[in-house]
Amino acid sequence: MLDLTAIPLGFVGLIFCAAAALVWWGGSQLPEVTAAIGRRSGVGDAFAGMLLLGGITTLPELATMSSAAAFGAEALALSNALGSVAFNLILLALADAVLGRAALTSAIAAPATLLQGVLGMLLLGGLAAIIVAGETAVGPVGAGALTLLGGCLLSLRIAAHYAARPAWTVVNPLPDVERGEPSMLQHPMRMLLLRLGALALVVLAGGLLLSQTGEAIAERTGLGQGIVGLVLLAIATSLPELTSITAAVRGRYYELAVGDIFGANLFNVAMIFLIDLVSPGPPVLGQAGTFHIFAALLGLMLTGIFVVGLLERADKTFLRMGWDSVVALLLYAGGLVVLTGLA
Repeated sequence: MLDLTAIPLGFVGLIFCAAAALVWWGGSQLPEVTAAIGRRSGVGDAFAGMLLLGGITTLPELATMSSAAAFGAEALALSNALGSVAFNLILLALADAVLGRAALTSAIAAPATLLQGVLGMLLLGGLAAIIVAGETAVGPVGAGALTLLGGCLLSLRIAAHYAARPAWTVVNPLPDVERGEPSMLQHPMRMLLLRLGALALVVLAGGLLLSQTGEAIAERTGLGQGIVGLVLLAIATSLPELTSITAAVRGRYYELAVGDIFGANLFNVAMIFLIDLVSPGPPVLGQAGTFHIFAALLGLMLTGIFVVGLLERADKTFLRMGWDSVVALLLYAGGLVVLTGLA
């Protein structure tokens, strides 16, 4: 981690803004490249969003959580992972507002996206069950964390196979919803992969700098103990996802946007294995309690709301959002109240 204590606070703030601009630029470029790779390879937007966008946008969180765990803050790293799951889903509501004229879930006709949501719900339910049942150490990691990692890998495999041969299709897609066409579709796959790798490095570097400078600003200004600090750090760690899904919706890559969030949440659950691996203490799920159980269930319920939206595909909007997004926002607000009491 960077030592920012000797750097003037004003300069730290400038670094924070520069890192935010870097992440915003990198994240805004990712959907176009990812969509081109998904269509050139034949896996489609939904799986490309799940694997590539979801994986890349969680790279800064991966580094931040592993760093916290290595310094003995395993519970904080776990809370960060579960908090990101719920907050990522709220970003879908914000992306829904960007679309505005129709509910985001009504514009999605790929059943692979629905499958990804269900797989995420199963992993979050399994996570809560492991905490209730109790964790068992298997060498340096927990058996539950190892099971969740295996579940994430299996979910990716299932989603990849399903994307190649969907069992059913939507028979009445909305006729007025246009789909984006990547301008890079004719570029060689090698060039697309190199560009994707470069953008991943930009998002990783900018995201890490963003989270560390944001934490430094919160601590040195005294905001870290209050809600302002929490909001600042939430924005810092979630900006890659916010940027990528906003750009995906603006580019009309709707399946890519939802796949990004569902995929990022799968990777957040899988990160628990890494927390155990680098932590000097006992398995982190053995230290978890009611707070973490509720956080996992909150993420599960929020995912379920959007899965219902994907199934129902209602086109009604309120405040520029579909009703599933509105309900998700209300549930998230109520969940935060409960989590504050459990903390």
